[in-house]
Amino acid sequence: MGTLNALSILILDDEPLARERLRALLSDCGTEPVAEFGEASSALDWLSHHPVDVALVDIRLPGMSGMEFARQLSERCPSPPALIFTTALDTHAVDAFELAATDYLLKPVRLERLRTALERAAGRRPVSGRRFTQFTVRSRDRVQLVPLEQARYLKAELKYVTLVTASGQEYLLDDSLIKLEEDLGPAALRIHRNCLVMRHAIVSVERVGTPPDDHWAVQLTDVAERLPVSRRQLAALRAAVGR
Repeated sequence: MGTLNALSILILDDEPLARERLRALLSDCGTEPVAEFGEASSALDWLSHHPVDVALVDIRLPGMSGMEFARQLSERCPSPPALIFTTALDTHAVDAFELAATDYLLKPVRLERLRTALERAAGRRPVSGRRFTQFTVRSRDRVQLVPLEQARYLKAELKYVTLVTASGQEYLLDDSLIKLEEDLGPAALRIHRNCLVMRHAIVSVERVGTPPDDHWAVQLTDVAERLPVSRRQLAALRAAVGR
């Protein structure tokens, strides 16, 4: 996906005029959609058999909302596309990024904002030969490098992402959790909408507690507490670590 014309794109919007405008903007970006839908359930059915790179999704839709569509993507689609929300509503941005959206565009969508969002989506796949090896962090009045092997997990709280290391040291990072997940690639695994763990630090994935309060959790090397795993992420996590 080095160029925008290599992206396969789906449009999900119940307004014909909105779909027409997006088609025109995509044409100006040098590409075009491979599929269009006016409601979410049909789009989900189609995506389960026809993977695409990007989905441009309105939030206010008949029946299933765009947000619910996004929640079901990872469950129903083997290769979920990058999500770019296109909406007249400015009240769902936080929820959208918690769902790992690539971008959130307000209508009327502007060409340059759409182009930027598509370029971001195009850059989500790791560049061949590139490997993430260290975090750049600020500590007091200096910048230092923390090797990847020292990292244990990343947690997002409010506007900040915190890196927790093997020694228990915590550092605030400038990048978003979504950006860090993209940069880390297979070195990190998502266990919750606000938490990534380092693959090399995983000791076990197991059920803890007793019903009805039991849940799944990850045990990491050098970390006393077991980190909870959301039901949404459990299957992918267990498949990734072979447990």
